[in-house]
Amino acid sequence: MPAAAIAPTVPAGSRESSEPSSKHDWTFLQCHGLLVVVLSPVIANLIGSVFNILYNLWQIEPLLSAGQMTRFTSCWQCFNLVVYPLAVLLFLIPIFQLRPIHRDLINGRTVAAGVLTRAQRKVVNLPWWFLAVASVGWLICIPVFLIALAGLDEPLSSNVVVHLTTSFLIASLIAVTQSFFAVELVIQQALFPVFFQTETPANVAGTAPMTISQRGLMWSASAVVSPVLSLVLLILVPDATETAPRFAIVVAAVAISFGLATSWLLGRLVASPVIELKRAAMAVASGDFSARIKTLRADEFGLLINQFNSMIAGLAEREHLQATFGRHVGREAVKQILAAQDSLGKNSGTLGGVNQTVTVMFVDVRNFTAQAADTPVDDVIAGLNLMFGESVKIVEHHGGMVNKFLGDGLMAIFGVPSSNGRHADAAVVAGRELIQRIEALKEEFARVGWAEMRIGVGINTGVAMVGSIGAPERQEYTAIGDTVNVAARVEALTKSTGHDLLITGATYDALTPPTSFVELPRQRIKGKSASLRIYGPDSDSYPSGVPEKGCPKRGRVPEKGKGVFLVATDENDST
Repeated sequence: MPAAAIAPTVPAGSRESSEPSSKHDWTFLQCHGLLVVVLSPVIANLIGSVFNILYNLWQIEPLLSAGQMTRFTSCWQCFNLVVYPLAVLLFLIPIFQLRPIHRDLINGRTVAAGVLTRAQRKVVNLPWWFLAVASVGWLICIPVFLIALAGLDEPLSSNVVVHLTTSFLIASLIAVTQSFFAVELVIQQALFPVFFQTETPANVAGTAPMTISQRGLMWSASAVVSPVLSLVLLILVPDATETAPRFAIVVAAVAISFGLATSWLLGRLVASPVIELKRAAMAVASGDFSARIKTLRADEFGLLINQFNSMIAGLAEREHLQATFGRHVGREAVKQILAAQDSLGKNSGTLGGVNQTVTVMFVDVRNFTAQAADTPVDDVIAGLNLMFGESVKIVEHHGGMVNKFLGDGLMAIFGVPSSNGRHADAAVVAGRELIQRIEALKEEFARVGWAEMRIGVGINTGVAMVGSIGAPERQEYTAIGDTVNVAARVEALTKSTGHDLLITGATYDALTPPTSFVELPRQRIKGKSASLRIYGPDSDSYPSGVPEKGCPKRGRVPEKGKGVFLVATDENDST
C-alpha cells in the first residue's frame, strides 16, 4: 500500500485538484488496471478447481457406478463448456462498461460528473459483483450434479451426496474468498487512483464496501472452517478407497497454504493502513504538518483516513495562522488568544481579560519627525524595520511580547501569558540590551540615512487588565490600565531628562535583587496628582546588567548620557 506521503492541505473528502490531471505519471498497474482485475482471481479459482478435482477423484468417483460415472463426466464437461464461460462473461460486463471511462481518465480527458460518479460506485462494488457471480458459478454445481445423478435408474448413495456437497462447498469457499481479497486489493491499488483523482472512495454514496468484521468472517470460512470440515468428514464418512490419510495430508497442506495467503492479503488490507496511520501520526508529533495518508479506501479505514487528513489539515491551518498572526501581534499573544478561544469555545468572540501583574515597556525613536522629513520614505521604513526587528528579537529572547507597533515606537509586555515573578528583571535587562544593540548598529543605520538613531525606553510594573478588547468582529489583544499609562509617560520623560532608559519605583521594587541607583529630582506626569521619584543606576554598573543593590543619597542627579536607568515613583511609592 502507498506509504504516508507529502501532500498539500486539502479538505476532508477531496484531493489535490478538482480536475483529472492530463500529465499524471501512471504506473503500469494503473494503466492496465482492468486487465489485472480480470486476472487477479484466476490463481485462486485454479487452486480451488484442483482441490475439487482431487477430492472427486479420490473420494467420489470410487463410490460411483459406471453409469453414474458417465453422467458425472458429462456434467462437468457441460459446466466447463457452458456455465463457467457464462460466469466469466457476467464478470466481464462491468469491466467492459468501465473500460472507456478508464481510458479517458488515463489520457487526461474530462469525464462528465454523473458518468464518473456511476463509474466510481461500480468500481467500489466490483468485488461484491465478482463474489456473487463466482459463488453462483461454484455453488450451482451442487444441485445440478446431484439432480443429474439422481435422474438415473440406479440408487444414489448418501455418501456420494455428502462428499459431493463437501467437495464443491469447500472448493468454492477457498476459491471465492481468496479471489475476493485479491480483486479488492488490486482494485484499491490499480483502479482507485485512476477513478478517484479528486474524491475519496469512502465518500461515494450507494456503495457497500466490506467491513473489517466481514473480512474476518470470510477469512475464518476460507482458512479455518473449510479445511477442518473436510478433515472431519474424512473421519466420519466411510472411505471407499482407503485414501483418507493421504487426502487428509493434501487438505492440511491446502489449509496451511491458504491460511498464509489469506493472512498476507488481510495484512495488506488491514495492517497496512494502520502502519501508515502510525507513521503519519509520528510525523505530525514531530512537527511535520505536511504529512498526509494518500491511500484510497472505501471501508472504515477510508473514513478514518479522511478524518485524519482533515485533522492534520486543521492543525496545519492553525499552525499557519499562529505563525502568520504571530508576525502581527507576537507569538506569545497568539498562544494566549488561541488558548482563551479553546477554553471559551471556537465561535465565542467573548471580550475581556484578567487583572495581572505585568511589566510594560515603551520604546520610542528620538527626533523621528525631523528625521522623517529629511529622509526618503524607503530609508525611513528601512530604519524602522531594522530597529523593530532588533527589538522583537531582544524582547522575545527575554520572555517578553511585543504587543503593538506605535508608528515610530512599540509597546512590549513582560509577564504574559504567565508570570514567573521575574518579569521586571527581564524587562530591565531587555531595555538595556536594546539600547546597546541600537548603538552597535550605527553603521547599519547610517547606510539607510539614520546616522543618529537613538531610542528612549520607559518601563513600569503593576497590575493591568490583559486580554481582548474591541468589537466582537474585530479585537485586539493588549494590556490596559494605569500601569500602561505610566509606562508611556515615563518613556516620554526620557526626552526631558536626557537619559535613554527610565524605570518606575514599582519596577525597582520588583527587581531581584534590588539594584544600585542614583536619585533624580521628582517629576510630574500628565494624569497623576503626585510627583514621581526618578532613579538611575550607576554608570559603572550599566554594562554588566542590572546594577547591584545599594542606593546613593537622594537628590543626586547623574550626568546626562546614554544608558542611565531612571526610576520614577509617586510620593507613596505607588504607581
